[in-house]
Amino acid sequence: MNNPTLIYCYDAYCGWCYGFSPIIKQIATQYKNELDIEVLSGGMMIGDDVMPIETISPYIQGAYKSVEELTGIKFGEDFLWHINNPDKSDWVMNSEKPAIALCVFKDYLPDEAVFFAADMQYALNYEGRDLDDDEAYRHLLEKYKIPAPEFYTKLKSKEYMDKAHYEFALCKHLQVTDFPQVLIQQNDTKFYLITKGFSDHETIHLRIQNVLKEIAPKP
Repeated sequence: MNNPTLIYCYDAYCGWCYGFSPIIKQIATQYKNELDIEVLSGGMMIGDDVMPIETISPYIQGAYKSVEELTGIKFGEDFLWHINNPDKSDWVMNSEKPAIALCVFKDYLPDEAVFFAADMQYALNYEGRDLDDDEAYRHLLEKYKIPAPEFYTKLKSKEYMDKAHYEFALCKHLQVTDFPQVLIQQNDTKFYLITKGFSDHETIHLRIQNVLKEIAPKP
C-alpha cells in the first residue's frame, strides 16, 4: 500500500515559509517512512505580482520582525541591507526562477526537495542572495553534488518552466491562498488540511498523528 503524501505548498519569497522551514525539515525527517513528501511552489510573485524591492520593502520592513518574533528565525544583515536600502538595490521579487530551480532539483534528488527549498530561502533571507540571479544557486549545486552545466541548461529550458507553472496551477487547484500550507493527500479526492499559515512543530505533529490514525486501515 502506498504511503499518504504530505504536500508542502510554499513560495521561495514567502517570509513565513522561511520561518517555517526548520519545522518542515524536522517533520520531513520524522515522517520519512510514513509519508511521501511533495514540495510545490505556489507562485506568490508571478505575472502582475512580480515587483521590484522598492515596491515591497516597506511591507517587509515590518513583516520580517513579526516572523522573527513568532518563529525565532533570524533574517541576515545582507538581506536586510536590500530591504532597508531599496533605492540602492536592483532586486526584483519574482517567484518563477526559484520554482524552476526546485523542479530541476527534483530530477536529481526528489526526496531532498524540502531541504533544497529551505536552503534557497536561507540563501535569500539570511545570506542575501538574489534568487532571480542564476549564480544564487551555484553553492547549492556543490552542496548537493549536482552537475552545474546540466542544471543551468535545464534552468533555462521551457520544459522546466512549464513544470514550475504547473505547480503554480496545482496550488490554485488545491485552493492554496496562504503560505506555508501543508496538506495530507490520502487518495485522488481525499485531502486533509494540516496547516494554513505558520504553525509550530507540536501542532503540526499532533495534526499529522490524528490524520494517520483516521486513515489507518481498520482491523
